Amino acid sequence: MTRTFEQRKILPFVNKPGRYLGLEHNSSTKSWQNTALRCALVFPDLYEIGMSHQGLQILYHILNGRENILAERCYCPDKDMERELREKGLPLCSLENGRSLQDFDLVGFTLPYELCYTNILTVLDLAAIPLRAENRADDMPIILGGGSCGLNPEPIADFFDAILLGDGEEAIVEIAACLQQCKKDGNSRREALKQLSGIDGMYIPSFYKPAYDNNTIGALQPLHDDLPAIQRRILADISTVDHLQHPLVPNSKIVHDRLGIEIARGCTRGCRFCQAGIIYRPVRERSPEQIFDLATRGIKNSGFNELALLSLSTGDYSCLSTVLPKLMDQFATEAISVSMPSMRVGTLTQDVMDQIKRVRKTGFTLAPEAGSERLRRVINKGITEEDLMSTCRDAFGLGWKVMKLYFMIGLPGETREDLDAIVELAKKTKQIGNEAGRGRLQINVSIGTFVPKPHTPFQWEEQISMDQSREKIDYLKRTMPRKGIKLKWHDPEMSFLEGVFSRGDRRLSYLLETVWNNGGRLDAWSEHFKLERWQQAAEECDLDLDSFLRMRDEKEILPWQHLSSGVDSTFLHDERKKAEQEIYTPDCRYHSCQKCGLCDFKTIMPIVRDRKKEAKPAPLKNSPPPVPAGQEQEAKHFRYTVTYSRRGDICYLGHLEILQLVFRCLRRAGIQTNFSKGFNPSPKVSFGPALPVGTQSLAEFFVMDLPKPLTDLHKTKEALNAELVQGLQIEDITLRRSPVPQQLLSTYEIHLDQPLTSLETDTIKHFLEKKHFSISRTRKRKTKEINIRPLIPSLTIQGTKTIHMHLISRASEAGVKPLEALAAILKKEQRELLSAEVIKTQWQELT
Repeated sequence: MTRTFEQRKILPFVNKPGRYLGLEHNSSTKSWQNTALRCALVFPDLYEIGMSHQGLQILYHILNGRENILAERCYCPDKDMERELREKGLPLCSLENGRSLQDFDLVGFTLPYELCYTNILTVLDLAAIPLRAENRADDMPIILGGGSCGLNPEPIADFFDAILLGDGEEAIVEIAACLQQCKKDGNSRREALKQLSGIDGMYIPSFYKPAYDNNTIGALQPLHDDLPAIQRRILADISTVDHLQHPLVPNSKIVHDRLGIEIARGCTRGCRFCQAGIIYRPVRERSPEQIFDLATRGIKNSGFNELALLSLSTGDYSCLSTVLPKLMDQFATEAISVSMPSMRVGTLTQDVMDQIKRVRKTGFTLAPEAGSERLRRVINKGITEEDLMSTCRDAFGLGWKVMKLYFMIGLPGETREDLDAIVELAKKTKQIGNEAGRGRLQINVSIGTFVPKPHTPFQWEEQISMDQSREKIDYLKRTMPRKGIKLKWHDPEMSFLEGVFSRGDRRLSYLLETVWNNGGRLDAWSEHFKLERWQQAAEECDLDLDSFLRMRDEKEILPWQHLSSGVDSTFLHDERKKAEQEIYTPDCRYHSCQKCGLCDFKTIMPIVRDRKKEAKPAPLKNSPPPVPAGQEQEAKHFRYTVTYSRRGDICYLGHLEILQLVFRCLRRAGIQTNFSKGFNPSPKVSFGPALPVGTQSLAEFFVMDLPKPLTDLHKTKEALNAELVQGLQIEDITLRRSPVPQQLLSTYEIHLDQPLTSLETDTIKHFLEKKHFSISRTRKRKTKEINIRPLIPSLTIQGTKTIHMHLISRASEAGVKPLEALAAILKKEQRELLSAEVIKTQWQELT
């Protein structure tokens, strides 16, 4: 990766610098000069959120799979990195080639949720790209948006040149080809947008002009006569797209740190509040054979220790009884777990739980959504209280002790009795757990405020106010038992703002820009969110935010009415009437077509691999729980010391991140370790003392405990080096007969940015004359004094900028970092020394 000296010098001064390194296994760094079209894919949130998102990775690999196209990534920086970039006058750059986003031909933003909108402006401004599309010159990149919020992009439409509605796998190739041709022909920006508008699913906001009548849209006028209808792009069969056989493997810790396999797309259960159930239909399943192939290839090429089967409702996958035991048989012996993050009550059967627990018990989240049977009929949830209790009974009976229940408040037609029903369900869940005799249990009840979403049967409904949300939450807090039941809730203020933007229009772009100019950043993070900032900006923009939460008349023009999800509006009207009458709409996968208007049954139709499944899951084939490698009764132990170097930017990863990186490297290289025992087995690998973030090293080590001896140490070294990321290199592997060292003497070279003064040189000499030198360290509000003098047996100065330091570290005692010690000795703030280059040159065992 190309990174300028100025960019590199920022890394020591920011939190979690690993976010900004790139260098991930399976990332692609192409030649900038030898590609015809250069695309930057941006996720407008922090790295740990964006790297967990599959959509961006899929498009990244599709584009880089084309010889003449380059795709690189960028994520929204945290506030400290933004501050450093602005102070140094540096642009926000891509991870791979370190190029400013302004240099690309196309900058594509994922639009995942409403509260990340301010981050879009942060990214654009840091790249010196004008915020509003109308202000961009012809030499600026095309700014493209896409994702779930693309079905009502109006609040941010003025910031985008183009927005894609729906699935992007095929469309992104067409978009790239169109822009490549426009670039070759020398087309103007407007001509390029005209060409893009001819691609199915493409929306060009500047080609439409809204007219307002008080708080409603009076009309949305097309500015050209020949504009095609804008309908969501649908990938007819997801199995036709090559799906992440070489997934990006993060170096820094992310939210969903696992291999995800999309086993199906779409859901037609028909929950009337659920936008995803509309904008991702119809159901399109992969075959069990393809899922197994993708899983085995993905694990082999990534080294992840968890496989997640992804879908809007994984338990509804028609071949689950076939694919789950096969996956568990394949991976359980390697201590690789299989999780299903989205399981619906009624599909989380005892057979499924039996399979999941064969490696480690992942958590269970059940979403009744509403407390009462009546309200669940209103929302078409299609589950009974007995379904829920049966699932809980099975889970507790199999040893689970933590259960999470998710409910919404403010659903249409909700009464006080529905809130009481939430409390009763929580009580009954705990009672069932107590009857299972599993000891101390924890029931976590999570509450969120219902937010009406575009393109759903409830898109016309009113959203309750913040005061009403707080009143309902307070009532639940008073009535919910505290012993063994923990109540959590989503901030009503954040739900309020989500509701404003969810059904908002283009007037909100001025609100968004005002808030951003006033410091609004990372609003999806509670520590950064400030509603007062939004309320003050609304006054400045003369906007009534409460008006965006009102009930809509079914005859009024909605801001997103010109954008079609493919589902007929008559179907949404009918479903709203059914909600009022508590009438159930069955799932069209296993019942008759419900006439939503989406499928033509020629190219677009449900793809269900086993229609015999119907509403009840088939029993799973029982498999004996295999014992993970290294946990046999007479497991053998062969220990090897692996020494390695850590040079360059990879030194900005933390100790735990290096651990995970090594574990995955061992799996990819096919090196089987022994595992720890218990419910969460991990590789038996011991590491040397934690190296401070930013410190390079020529002499690191770990000791791996293997069930059988290595036959060729040289080939093992080559295999590991082939899988390690840039900056890490195995230097030697030796058989170890003694225990892991508990006390080490390490040698460090510290190359200072500025020469030492004569006073500082004298200060170091005085330190060496002392027998006691304490520093204070505060952890969890407790301050502890540490005498660091015995830990530094030697401290020498070479020239005026280089210091050699010997440090003793003991496994059972608190240690000291080289720069921490030097700052204390010189009576400086540690931040003053962060520009220094620190290199660990050697270590030796002490007895």
